[in-house]
Amino acid sequence: MRARFVNQRMFMVLVNLRNRLLYARTWYYRTIYGMDIAPDVHMSFKARIDKTNPKGLTIGSKTMVAFDAIILAHDFATRRHAARTVIGKHCFIGCASIIMPNITLGDHVVVAAGSVVTKDVPSNCIVAGNPAKVIKTGIKTIEYGMIEQ
Repeated sequence: MRARFVNQRMFMVLVNLRNRLLYARTWYYRTIYGMDIAPDVHMSFKARIDKTNPKGLTIGSKTMVAFDAIILAHDFATRRHAARTVIGKHCFIGCASIIMPNITLGDHVVVAAGSVVTKDVPSNCIVAGNPAKVIKTGIKTIEYGMIEQ
């Protein structure tokens, strides 16, 4: 019984440490790069954020960005270096998904894993595919894009 308590406590210490490191990373993006990222955004260490146009990126509060997700804020090929990429509140960006530049995702949006978002996405929906299409509307998410049951 005691060993289980010690293991559980150690696990919580590690989770707390990871959360502090995640906060430090978003603080760095906000302070050094000037990105408009809410302090409570959870972003995987393996998520890739475009630093070419850092002031062109906005991520709302209580949003989760999973590993290998790519969020772009400029497009070299079309010379759109001042693109504006906006992700709303309470969103979930799935692993290995790509958010193209000049895209706006509304609040309470879930982007499925591996999706490529090429057009604006309205609030309260799930998008999936390449290119991403709305597959369900009228959803409500709680913090970090978890779908409310």
